[in-house]
Amino acid sequence: MNNMIEYKNFSEAELQTVIDNAEKALKDKQVKKRKQVIAQINELAASIGVTVDINDNSEKLVRKGKKVAAKFRNPDNASQTWTGRGIAPKWMQLFLDAGHEKTEFLI
Repeated sequence: MNNMIEYKNFSEAELQTVIDNAEKALKDKQVKKRKQVIAQINELAASIGVTVDINDNSEKLVRKGKKVAAKFRNPDNASQTWTGRGIAPKWMQLFLDAGHEKTEFLI
């Protein structure tokens, strides 16, 4: 049985439609399988008198970081700032190596 489709003859729009349909079909199968596995887990747990709390977060959580305000400014170039987190930038390191204190550059 030869189910090979000649994709090279498809237009870009037709190929995108095939891809979109395949992605939707895959996601639907994954969701269905997930629900089946959760049902099996609950069934097995119930068979021994246990309840299971399954956190069904199928959606990925997006962690949004907070922008940290700059604490230090390069006196020679006001556009260069540093939050004080992580490795000190080169301009700050040069001042520190020259004997200056970080506190001299506080904003």
